[in-house]
Formats: sequence, C-alpha cells, structure tokens
Amino acid sequence: MEHLKIAADNYVAFTFFIGTMAMMAASVFFFFELGNTSSKWRTSVLVSGLITFIAAVHYYYMRGYNLETGDSPTFFRYVDWILTVPLMCVEFYLITKKAGSKQGLLWKLIFASLVMLVTGYFGETIDRTNSVLWGVISGAAYFYIVYLVWFGEVAKLAQTAGTQVAKATKILAWFVLVGWAIYPLGYILGTPGGLFGIQLVSDAAAASHAMDIVYNIADAINKIGFGLVIYALSRSED
Repeated sequence: MEHLKIAADNYVAFTFFIGTMAMMAASVFFFFELGNTSSKWRTSVLVSGLITFIAAVHYYYMRGYNLETGDSPTFFRYVDWILTVPLMCVEFYLITKKAGSKQGLLWKLIFASLVMLVTGYFGETIDRTNSVLWGVISGAAYFYIVYLVWFGEVAKLAQTAGTQVAKATKILAWFVLVGWAIYPLGYILGTPGGLFGIQLVSDAAAASHAMDIVYNIADAINKIGFGLVIYALSRSED
C-alpha cells in the first residue's frame, strides 16, 4: 500500500483528504443536531447533512482513485455534484416554503442545476474541442439560478418569509454568486478552450491538478457553508 501514501508535495490528494474529513465532520454535526432542531427546520438541516455526507463518501473514493492512478476523478466528481448541487437548490425551496414557495420553483432550480452540470461534464470530458460552447450553456444555466436567488422568485419569497429567512437567503445567494463561481474557474483551468479559446495552464497535468485543487476547496467552502447558514437559520426566532 506504499503507493497510497500522500507525498508531502501532493497537494491534490491532501485537499481530497481534508475535504473528506471536513465534510464527514459536518455531516456528523448536522445529523446529531436534528434532535435539537424545531420541526419546521428539521428537513432543511437533514438535507444539509445529506449534502455533506454524500460529498464525504465521494471524496473518500476520489482520494483513493487519485492516489492509485494519478488522474483527476472527473466522472465521480460529477456524480457527486449531480446528487448534491440539486439538493443545495432544494434548500432555497425549503426555507421559503412557508412564504408560499411552489413546487414549480423547486423544479426550475433542479432543472437549471442539472443543465449546468451535464453541459459542464460534456465540455470537460466528452467534447473538449467544443468546451467553450458547453461552457457558455453551463454558464447560462448558472446565471439563471443566480437570477432566481437574487432577483427572481426566491428573492421575492424570502422578503415575505421573515427577517431571518431573508438574511439567510441573502447569505446563500452570495454563496451561489461568489462560491459557485469558483467552479467555472476550475473549468477554465482544466479545458483547452476554457477562456475565449485560451488554455490558461499550458501543461495538461498541471491544469488537471489546478482544477482539482480549486474544485476541492470550493466544495468544502460551499457545501459546509451552505449547511451552517441553514443551521443558524434553524436556531433563529423568526
């Protein structure tokens, strides 16, 4: 098992390891706090725990895959995202439900997140020669989600749901606008036409390593951060 040890300069495997531990710890925290959470917020906290738990399991597997092969576990990362990113969108529906949020909004958020992820996967793996095109489509779906949470239905419902919900929604909206923007950066670093046809990192291996590190850091910040905002909301007296 010598080859599975993390070398001191293997920053990719190190961030996979840190991500696994951080998200597993967050999952344990959210699950253990369910019993101390009021019924109206319990589902939201449960979803937060599921998001970090799913991510922790995938990160444990991706760390092993990376150490064994030296390759980026792109396929398994997208499997993780296809499960967790729609759940993060579900959180917006859950916290605005008491203000009249309808299932139509839920499906809009889920559909947009799936378009964003599927087209991103095509650009990174299946049709890399047209990565700019797939990136534009993925970006359009992303900005549609940004619109919904900043100016659209989510934002309007949050304003009528109460002060604490409005504050939490605003923080989550910042996560979507700033935190999720890290993913396009990873896409740009890892694809040959990521930025107007220019690959920012010329060496393919270096580009893959940079992409993994960016994605790993972004995942830990976004998924755990999302959950902590929901947890804080569940402790409010709105």
